[in-house]
Amino acid sequence: MIDPLASVVALLQPKMTFSKIVTGAGRWGVRGELIGTRLCCCVVLEGKLRYTINEAELIVEAGDFVLIPSMSTFLATSFDAPAEDEWQSEPALLENGEHRNGSISADADVRTLVGFCRLTSPDSALLLTLLPKLVHIRGDVRLSALVQLVIDESRAQRPAREEVLARLLEVLLIEALRSSNNAVTSPGLLRGLADIRLANAIRCIHENPQASWTVALLAKASALSRSAFFERFSKAVGVTPMDYLLSWRMAMARNLLERNEAITEVAARVGYSSSSTFTVAFTRHTGMPPGQYAKSWHTVDNSSDANVFASA
Repeated sequence: MIDPLASVVALLQPKMTFSKIVTGAGRWGVRGELIGTRLCCCVVLEGKLRYTINEAELIVEAGDFVLIPSMSTFLATSFDAPAEDEWQSEPALLENGEHRNGSISADADVRTLVGFCRLTSPDSALLLTLLPKLVHIRGDVRLSALVQLVIDESRAQRPAREEVLARLLEVLLIEALRSSNNAVTSPGLLRGLADIRLANAIRCIHENPQASWTVALLAKASALSRSAFFERFSKAVGVTPMDYLLSWRMAMARNLLERNEAITEVAARVGYSSSSTFTVAFTRHTGMPPGQYAKSWHTVDNSSDANVFASA
């Protein structure tokens, strides 16, 4: 049985780019913005603080885990709101390698692990629409242990470091997302999977994307009436069933084209009876024909590899 969540994460291709220990003392505030397809995660080790993410306020405390998997603006502040002159542009770097918000001389009253990873899949922007805008998990020891492993590995120079980091990140992301069934999440794939009936329809799509799915057939798989299924799915996942099916088919199609699969083969594997109907759908959805997409992607990919070898 195919796991829809695992298949989405596998296509995202997360790569760790930066991690740091951030502490805070006294009253302070910083502003930030996630640009492009980056993930930000934070584990609170000690104390408590406030996040304001896209204008929604969130109080986090020791043991909490926060994952922000899409473009967002956010504020991080001490639990006691800072005055205007207590805001700073970025944390100060201490001699021990930690980053400090607020007073440098005082003892820290909040300590966090903050990590950033980049999603290297060229289809990340599309796939991110299937994930919630925010995940907040309270008191999950497994996640804290995984984040610590990622940070330790990123700072070490062990053999196969990049391969180990890639695997740890994938596990971390899946664990964070699957642990959030009982957490505060926005509409997205997780809410759909948390609903037993909707999960049946989502699994049908992922296991057999080439099938001629209709709202009626997916509703039958969910043991719901057509209207009840449509409303329930749209509210939970944030898109209509057919929009979700199309998004997943196009994500799969891009991935297959990047692997040099023939257009006729790609069309069949994502549910189109002919390459011409697939080409029309792909062009409408992505802005370019599949042949042009494959050519442009491989040109960019080869150019990047050449630059890497030239600078080595």
